[in-house]
Amino acid sequence: MDATDKADLRGKTADELASDLVRLRKEQFNLRMQRASELLPQTHLITKTRRDIARIKTLIREKASA
Repeated sequence: MDATDKADLRGKTADELASDLVRLRKEQFNLRMQRASELLPQTHLITKTRRDIARIKTLIREKASA
């Protein structure tokens, strides 16, 4: 995610964030399977995906408490 994507996340509803979270969890699983089978040349994508998941979970918590 770049700077514009981060700003766009704040404008999304909780349902949209939840669907993004599911998509990122699936992507994270696929990346982990690729790494385990040694087919993942760009290992930094795992870290990027994990941080995106944390960012979305934080926004979901913020919206729930507001």
